[in-house]
Amino acid sequence: MHLHDFWFLLIAVLWTGYFFLEGFDFGIGVLTKLLARDRTERRVLINTIGPVWDGNEVWLITAAGATFAAFPDWYATLFSGFYLPFLAILVCLIVRGVAFEYRHKRSGERWQRNWEHAIFWCSLLPAFLWGVVFADIVRGVPIGPDKNFTGTLADLFGPYALLGGLLTLVLFTFHGAVFAALKTVGDIRDRARSRATVLGMTSGVLAVAFLGWTQVASGNGRSLPALIVSVAALAAALVMNHYGREGWAFACSGVAVAAAFALVFLALFPDVMPSSSNPAWSLTAAGAASSPYTLKIMTWVAVPMTPLIIGYQAWTYWVFRKRIGTQHIPAPAAH
Repeated sequence: MHLHDFWFLLIAVLWTGYFFLEGFDFGIGVLTKLLARDRTERRVLINTIGPVWDGNEVWLITAAGATFAAFPDWYATLFSGFYLPFLAILVCLIVRGVAFEYRHKRSGERWQRNWEHAIFWCSLLPAFLWGVVFADIVRGVPIGPDKNFTGTLADLFGPYALLGGLLTLVLFTFHGAVFAALKTVGDIRDRARSRATVLGMTSGVLAVAFLGWTQVASGNGRSLPALIVSVAALAAALVMNHYGREGWAFACSGVAVAAAFALVFLALFPDVMPSSSNPAWSLTAAGAASSPYTLKIMTWVAVPMTPLIIGYQAWTYWVFRKRIGTQHIPAPAAH
Protein backbone atom coordinates (compact mmCIF):
# COMPACT_ATOMS: atom_id res chain seq x y z
CA MET A 1 0.00 0.00 0.00
CA HIS A 2 1.30 3.44 -0.95
CA LEU A 3 1.44 6.07 1.76
CA HIS A 4 -1.12 8.25 0.01
CA ASP A 5 -3.52 5.29 0.01
CA PHE A 6 -2.84 4.73 3.71
CA TRP A 7 -3.58 8.37 4.46
CA PHE A 8 -6.77 8.31 2.43
CA LEU A 9 -7.82 5.32 4.56
CA LEU A 10 -6.86 7.05 7.81
CA ILE A 11 -8.71 10.24 6.87
CA ALA A 12 -11.76 8.15 5.99
CA VAL A 13 -11.53 6.55 9.45
CA LEU A 14 -11.24 9.96 11.12
CA TRP A 15 -14.27 11.39 9.30
CA THR A 16 -16.25 8.23 9.95
CA GLY A 17 -15.31 8.29 13.63
CA TYR A 18 -16.36 11.93 13.81
CA PHE A 19 -19.81 11.20 12.41
CA PHE A 20 -20.23 8.11 14.61
CA LEU A 21 -19.62 10.26 17.70
CA GLU A 22 -20.81 13.72 16.73
CA GLY A 23 -23.80 12.18 14.99
CA PHE A 24 -25.52 11.18 18.22
CA ASP A 25 -24.82 14.46 19.98
CA PHE A 26 -26.23 16.35 16.98
CA GLY A 27 -29.22 14.05 17.41
CA ILE A 28 -29.48 14.89 21.10
CA GLY A 29 -29.48 18.59 20.22
CA VAL A 30 -32.37 18.08 17.78
CA LEU A 31 -34.23 15.97 20.32
CA THR A 32 -34.19 18.78 22.88
CA LYS A 33 -37.19 20.08 20.92
CA LEU A 34 -38.61 16.83 19.54
CA LEU A 35 -38.44 14.67 22.67
CA ALA A 36 -38.09 16.76 25.81
CA ARG A 37 -41.36 18.08 27.26
CA ASP A 38 -39.98 20.68 29.63
CA ARG A 39 -36.80 22.43 30.68
CA THR A 40 -35.83 19.70 33.14
CA GLU A 41 -35.99 17.02 30.46
CA ARG A 42 -33.99 19.21 28.08
CA ARG A 43 -31.35 19.48 30.76
CA VAL A 44 -31.34 15.69 31.14
CA LEU A 45 -30.72 15.28 27.41
CA ILE A 46 -27.98 17.90 27.38
CA ASN A 47 -26.32 16.27 30.38
CA THR A 48 -26.14 12.92 28.56
CA ILE A 49 -23.58 14.44 26.19
CA GLY A 50 -22.18 17.07 28.56
CA PRO A 51 -18.93 15.21 29.38
CA VAL A 52 -18.21 14.07 25.80
CA TRP A 53 -19.49 16.49 23.15
CA ASP A 54 -16.34 18.61 23.01
CA GLY A 55 -14.16 15.50 22.82
CA ASN A 56 -16.20 14.32 19.84
CA GLU A 57 -15.34 17.51 17.97
CA VAL A 58 -11.62 16.76 18.29
CA TRP A 59 -12.19 14.19 15.54
CA LEU A 60 -13.31 16.96 13.20
CA ILE A 61 -10.21 19.04 13.93
CA THR A 62 -7.98 16.01 13.42
CA ALA A 63 -9.71 14.98 10.18
CA ALA A 64 -9.49 18.49 8.74
CA GLY A 65 -5.87 18.87 9.86
CA ALA A 66 -4.89 15.50 8.40
CA THR A 67 -6.56 16.40 5.11
CA PHE A 68 -4.62 19.68 5.01
CA ALA A 69 -1.29 17.99 5.72
CA ALA A 70 -1.67 14.82 3.64
CA PHE A 71 -3.70 16.15 0.69
CA PRO A 72 -3.19 19.94 0.39
CA ASP A 73 -4.77 20.13 -3.08
CA TRP A 74 -7.87 18.31 -1.85
CA TYR A 75 -8.07 20.57 1.17
CA ALA A 76 -7.67 23.74 -0.92
CA THR A 77 -10.33 22.78 -3.48
CA LEU A 78 -12.74 21.42 -0.89
CA PHE A 79 -12.58 24.23 1.63
CA SER A 80 -12.66 26.98 -0.99
CA GLY A 81 -15.47 25.46 -3.06
CA PHE A 82 -17.57 24.66 0.01
CA TYR A 83 -16.68 27.87 1.82
CA LEU A 84 -20.22 28.99 2.69
CA PRO A 85 -21.52 25.59 3.91
CA PHE A 86 -18.36 25.13 5.99
CA LEU A 87 -18.69 28.65 7.38
CA ALA A 88 -22.29 27.92 8.38
CA ILE A 89 -21.20 24.67 10.06
CA LEU A 90 -18.35 26.42 11.89
CA VAL A 91 -20.60 29.21 13.17
CA CYS A 92 -23.15 26.62 14.35
CA LEU A 93 -20.48 24.61 16.18
CA ILE A 94 -19.21 27.74 17.91
CA VAL A 95 -22.67 28.95 18.94
CA ARG A 96 -23.67 25.43 19.99
CA GLY A 97 -20.63 25.11 22.24
CA VAL A 98 -21.29 28.50 23.80
CA ALA A 99 -24.94 27.51 24.33
CA PHE A 100 -23.97 24.36 26.22
CA GLU A 101 -21.71 26.36 28.52
CA TYR A 102 -23.86 29.47 28.99
CA ARG A 103 -27.38 28.05 29.18
CA HIS A 104 -27.18 27.30 32.89
CA LYS A 105 -25.30 30.47 33.89
CA ARG A 106 -28.56 32.34 34.54
CA SER A 107 -31.96 31.07 35.60
CA GLY A 108 -34.00 33.58 33.59
CA GLU A 109 -36.70 32.07 31.37
CA ARG A 110 -35.79 34.10 28.29
CA TRP A 111 -32.04 33.51 28.70
CA GLN A 112 -32.39 29.72 28.87
CA ARG A 113 -35.01 29.56 26.12
CA ASN A 114 -32.79 31.47 23.69
CA TRP A 115 -29.82 29.19 24.32
CA GLU A 116 -32.05 26.13 23.94
CA HIS A 117 -33.17 27.43 20.54
CA ALA A 118 -29.50 27.84 19.65
CA ILE A 119 -28.72 24.24 20.66
CA PHE A 120 -31.57 22.93 18.52
CA TRP A 121 -30.87 24.91 15.34
CA CYS A 122 -27.09 24.66 15.64
CA SER A 123 -27.42 20.87 15.87
CA LEU A 124 -29.98 20.52 13.09
CA LEU A 125 -28.20 22.65 10.48
CA PRO A 126 -24.75 20.95 10.65
CA ALA A 127 -26.41 17.50 10.70
CA PHE A 128 -28.07 18.43 7.40
CA LEU A 129 -25.13 20.27 5.81
CA TRP A 130 -22.61 17.49 6.45
CA GLY A 131 -24.77 15.16 4.39
CA VAL A 132 -24.97 17.74 1.60
CA VAL A 133 -21.18 18.20 1.61
CA PHE A 134 -20.28 14.52 1.46
CA ALA A 135 -22.96 13.79 -1.13
CA ASP A 136 -21.39 16.48 -3.31
CA ILE A 137 -17.91 15.09 -2.72
CA VAL A 138 -18.82 11.62 -3.95
CA ARG A 139 -21.06 12.87 -6.79
CA GLY A 140 -18.53 15.40 -8.02
CA VAL A 141 -18.65 19.17 -8.40
CA PRO A 142 -17.47 21.54 -11.16
CA ILE A 143 -13.65 21.64 -10.99
CA GLY A 144 -11.48 23.23 -13.65
CA PRO A 145 -8.10 22.14 -15.01
CA ASP A 146 -6.37 24.37 -12.41
CA LYS A 147 -8.03 22.36 -9.58
CA ASN A 148 -10.27 25.29 -8.63
CA PHE A 149 -13.98 24.96 -7.94
CA THR A 150 -15.81 26.62 -10.85
CA GLY A 151 -19.43 26.22 -9.77
CA THR A 152 -21.84 28.27 -7.70
CA LEU A 153 -23.58 27.74 -4.38
CA ALA A 154 -26.63 26.40 -6.25
CA ASP A 155 -24.47 23.58 -7.67
CA LEU A 156 -24.02 22.23 -4.14
CA PHE A 157 -27.73 21.82 -3.45
CA GLY A 158 -29.02 19.50 -6.15
CA PRO A 159 -31.57 16.71 -5.48
CA TYR A 160 -28.90 14.12 -4.70
CA ALA A 161 -27.14 16.41 -2.20
CA LEU A 162 -30.42 17.40 -0.53
CA LEU A 163 -31.33 13.72 -0.16
CA GLY A 164 -27.93 13.11 1.43
CA GLY A 165 -28.52 15.97 3.85
CA LEU A 166 -31.96 14.68 4.77
CA LEU A 167 -30.52 11.21 5.39
CA THR A 168 -27.77 12.43 7.74
CA LEU A 169 -30.22 14.66 9.63
CA VAL A 170 -32.71 11.85 10.26
CA LEU A 171 -30.05 9.18 10.78
CA PHE A 172 -28.14 11.28 13.32
CA THR A 173 -31.39 12.07 15.14
CA PHE A 174 -32.18 8.34 15.26
CA HIS A 175 -28.66 7.69 16.55
CA GLY A 176 -29.27 10.35 19.21
CA ALA A 177 -32.63 8.87 20.21
CA VAL A 178 -31.04 5.46 20.75
CA PHE A 179 -28.27 7.10 22.77
CA ALA A 180 -30.88 8.95 24.85
CA ALA A 181 -32.63 5.66 25.58
CA LEU A 182 -29.28 4.16 26.59
CA LYS A 183 -28.34 7.02 28.90
CA THR A 184 -31.64 7.91 30.64
CA VAL A 185 -34.15 6.36 33.01
CA GLY A 186 -37.87 6.76 33.51
CA ASP A 187 -40.46 8.18 31.16
CA ILE A 188 -37.97 9.99 28.95
CA ARG A 189 -36.23 6.67 28.24
CA ASP A 190 -39.50 5.08 27.12
CA ARG A 191 -40.35 8.02 24.87
CA ALA A 192 -36.85 7.99 23.41
CA ARG A 193 -37.30 4.35 22.42
CA SER A 194 -40.68 5.15 20.87
CA ARG A 195 -39.28 8.11 18.95
CA ALA A 196 -36.31 6.00 17.83
CA THR A 197 -38.69 3.52 16.18
CA VAL A 198 -40.21 6.19 13.94
CA LEU A 199 -36.85 7.81 13.19
CA GLY A 200 -35.23 4.45 12.47
CA MET A 201 -37.86 3.42 9.95
CA THR A 202 -37.60 6.81 8.23
CA SER A 203 -33.81 6.49 8.19
CA GLY A 204 -34.14 3.07 6.58
CA VAL A 205 -36.21 4.43 3.70
CA LEU A 206 -33.83 7.35 3.17
CA ALA A 207 -30.76 5.11 3.45
CA VAL A 208 -32.03 2.71 0.81
CA ALA A 209 -32.79 5.65 -1.50
CA PHE A 210 -29.56 7.60 -1.03
CA LEU A 211 -27.08 4.75 -0.61
CA GLY A 212 -28.71 2.85 -3.47
CA TRP A 213 -28.43 5.94 -5.68
CA THR A 214 -24.78 6.33 -4.64
CA GLN A 215 -24.02 2.69 -5.41
CA VAL A 216 -25.63 2.87 -8.84
CA ALA A 217 -24.07 6.22 -9.80
CA SER A 218 -20.61 5.97 -8.24
CA GLY A 219 -20.26 2.63 -6.49
CA ASN A 220 -18.19 -0.46 -7.15
CA GLY A 221 -17.60 -3.91 -5.74
CA ARG A 222 -15.88 -2.46 -2.68
CA SER A 223 -18.76 -0.20 -1.71
CA LEU A 224 -21.62 -2.69 -2.12
CA PRO A 225 -20.90 -4.58 1.15
CA ALA A 226 -20.95 -1.24 3.02
CA LEU A 227 -24.44 -0.55 1.67
CA ILE A 228 -25.65 -3.96 2.82
CA VAL A 229 -24.04 -3.55 6.25
CA SER A 230 -25.54 -0.08 6.76
CA VAL A 231 -29.09 -1.13 5.91
CA ALA A 232 -28.78 -4.39 7.89
CA ALA A 233 -27.39 -2.53 10.92
CA LEU A 234 -30.32 -0.09 10.80
CA ALA A 235 -32.74 -3.00 10.79
CA ALA A 236 -30.87 -4.64 13.68
CA ALA A 237 -30.91 -1.38 15.64
CA LEU A 238 -34.69 -1.19 15.27
CA VAL A 239 -35.08 -4.77 16.50
CA MET A 240 -32.77 -4.22 19.48
CA ASN A 241 -34.56 -0.97 20.33
CA HIS A 242 -37.93 -2.75 20.23
CA TYR A 243 -36.73 -5.30 22.77
CA GLY A 244 -35.16 -2.67 25.04
CA ARG A 245 -31.57 -3.70 24.35
CA GLU A 246 -30.32 -0.13 24.18
CA GLY A 247 -26.64 -0.97 24.24
CA TRP A 248 -26.91 -3.24 21.23
CA ALA A 249 -29.27 -0.79 19.53
CA PHE A 250 -26.73 2.01 19.92
CA ALA A 251 -23.91 -0.17 18.64
CA CYS A 252 -25.98 -1.10 15.58
CA SER A 253 -27.04 2.48 14.87
CA GLY A 254 -23.39 3.48 15.10
CA VAL A 255 -22.44 0.74 12.63
CA ALA A 256 -25.16 2.02 10.30
CA VAL A 257 -23.69 5.54 10.41
CA ALA A 258 -20.12 4.28 9.98
CA ALA A 259 -21.01 1.96 7.09
CA ALA A 260 -22.91 4.73 5.29
CA PHE A 261 -19.84 6.98 5.32
CA ALA A 262 -17.58 4.03 4.52
CA LEU A 263 -19.66 3.55 1.37
CA VAL A 264 -19.04 7.18 0.42
CA PHE A 265 -15.27 6.83 0.77
CA LEU A 266 -15.15 3.42 -0.92
CA ALA A 267 -17.16 4.76 -3.84
CA LEU A 268 -14.93 7.83 -4.00
CA PHE A 269 -11.51 6.11 -4.08
CA PRO A 270 -9.09 6.51 -5.91
CA ASP A 271 -10.49 10.01 -6.44
CA VAL A 272 -10.66 12.40 -3.52
CA MET A 273 -12.79 14.95 -5.35
CA PRO A 274 -14.30 14.08 -8.74
CA SER A 275 -14.83 16.81 -11.33
CA SER A 276 -18.27 16.90 -12.90
CA SER A 277 -16.88 19.19 -15.61
CA ASN A 278 -14.32 16.73 -16.95
CA PRO A 279 -13.27 13.43 -15.31
CA ALA A 280 -9.70 14.16 -16.36
CA TRP A 281 -9.69 17.15 -14.00
CA SER A 282 -10.68 15.08 -10.95
CA LEU A 283 -8.39 15.17 -7.93
CA THR A 284 -6.98 11.74 -7.11
CA ALA A 285 -5.35 10.43 -3.96
CA ALA A 286 -2.03 10.11 -5.75
CA GLY A 287 -2.20 13.47 -7.50
CA ALA A 288 -3.42 15.54 -4.54
CA ALA A 289 -1.05 14.07 -1.93
CA SER A 290 1.88 15.72 -0.20
CA SER A 291 5.42 14.57 -0.86
CA PRO A 292 6.38 11.01 0.17
CA TYR A 293 8.73 12.41 2.83
CA THR A 294 5.93 14.46 4.40
CA LEU A 295 3.61 11.46 4.44
CA LYS A 296 6.36 9.30 5.94
CA ILE A 297 6.93 11.71 8.85
CA MET A 298 3.16 11.99 9.42
CA THR A 299 2.86 8.21 9.48
CA TRP A 300 5.52 7.85 12.16
CA VAL A 301 3.53 10.25 14.34
CA ALA A 302 0.05 8.93 13.54
CA VAL A 303 0.64 5.20 13.98
CA PRO A 304 1.41 5.29 17.74
CA MET A 305 -0.78 8.29 18.59
CA THR A 306 -4.07 7.25 16.95
CA PRO A 307 -4.68 4.12 19.10
CA LEU A 308 -3.69 6.09 22.21
CA ILE A 309 -6.25 8.82 21.51
CA ILE A 310 -8.99 6.28 20.70
CA GLY A 311 -8.23 4.41 23.93
CA TYR A 312 -8.35 7.59 25.99
CA GLN A 313 -11.70 8.62 24.54
CA ALA A 314 -13.12 5.12 25.08
CA TRP A 315 -12.05 5.37 28.73
CA THR A 316 -13.84 8.73 29.00
CA TYR A 317 -17.09 7.17 27.80
CA TRP A 318 -16.65 4.34 30.28
CA VAL A 319 -16.20 6.76 33.19
CA PHE A 320 -19.41 8.63 32.28
CA ARG A 321 -21.45 5.54 31.44
CA LYS A 322 -24.19 5.83 34.12
CA ARG A 323 -27.78 6.69 33.26
CA ILE A 324 -29.44 9.90 34.42
CA GLY A 325 -33.03 11.05 34.84
CA THR A 326 -35.09 14.00 35.95
CA GLN A 327 -34.59 12.97 39.57
CA HIS A 328 -30.88 13.77 39.18
CA ILE A 329 -31.57 17.36 38.15
CA PRO A 330 -31.62 19.74 41.14
CA ALA A 331 -34.61 22.03 41.48
CA PRO A 332 -34.05 25.68 40.48
CA ALA A 333 -32.90 27.85 43.34
CA ALA A 334 -35.60 30.00 44.91
CA HIS A 335 -35.30 33.76 44.56
